Amino acid sequence: MGKYETFGNKTEVVAALIWDNDKFLICQRPTNKKRALLWEFVGGKVEFGESKEDALIRECQEEIGVTISVGTEFMVVEHDYPDIKVHLTIYNATIKEGTPQLLEHNDVKWITKQEIPLYEFCPADLDILKKLMA
Repeated sequence: MGKYETFGNKTEVVAALIWDNDKFLICQRPTNKKRALLWEFVGGKVEFGESKEDALIRECQEEIGVTISVGTEFMVVEHDYPDIKVHLTIYNATIKEGTPQLLEHNDVKWITKQEIPLYEFCPADLDILKKLMA
């Protein structure tokens, strides 16, 4: 078995739609990773044997140094990048403890739905953003 959970031939990935009133958190990918400087939701791959919720809590601690409360599933997206095929589940979430820090990302911002067009996001996130703007 590999290190990460899979869904068919896709890598199981989770992300957090972290809310603070009418704003949500977005993160800018670092320059040394694929899709450098594009914006995304915090999250990552689900490790083997880990629940999606546990993976999301771990990723938020590792990437932005906060403890989150995982809420309801917002939606599921499948996307094929040249280097990875992802099955992405994004959850509504709130910060229980901590303030977002730049542990892995180039930048983090709290934005409103109206500000979405001002940022260039990873392709897998486009359907999520359309649903947010609907």
